[in-house]
Amino acid sequence: MKANIGVSAENTKKIALELNKVLADELLIYAKTRNSHWNIEGSNFMEMHKFYEAQYEELQDFGDEVAEYIRSLGHYAEGRYADVLKLTNLLESEYSNDQKKQLKELLDDHETIIRNLRRLIDEFDEKYKDKGAADFATQMLQKHMKLAWMIRAYLS
Repeated sequence: MKANIGVSAENTKKIALELNKVLADELLIYAKTRNSHWNIEGSNFMEMHKFYEAQYEELQDFGDEVAEYIRSLGHYAEGRYADVLKLTNLLESEYSNDQKKQLKELLDDHETIIRNLRRLIDEFDEKYKDKGAADFATQMLQKHMKLAWMIRAYLS
């Protein structure tokens, strides 16, 4: 059944495509954070192990929220690994147990997501006439701002 939500079918299709790219970013940054959790070593192992765990648990929820929003628009959430790797704005990385390298890469990824969401806020509102999608992108941006700040605090 098509969604009759006051936004044209053409616009919801375009919004869903952009949000599927956001979903791909969410799923990849989740996997990268989880990988850091599994592979961290050093004298502060337990602290960083718990830090990464708290971050990936939040990121898991972020991905779920994006997927469900896409579904609320009447489109499929593209969560297959092959789709994720085609749609993401992020890059997979080599394995590392270097805390600073892990944190810097995750910070760069969050900041990439934040910049993309800033672009989408205006695009969803002005180009696609969907203030709800713009608000959703704003909420996601705020969540990534918090996680990026926490990572940045470790790198200072």
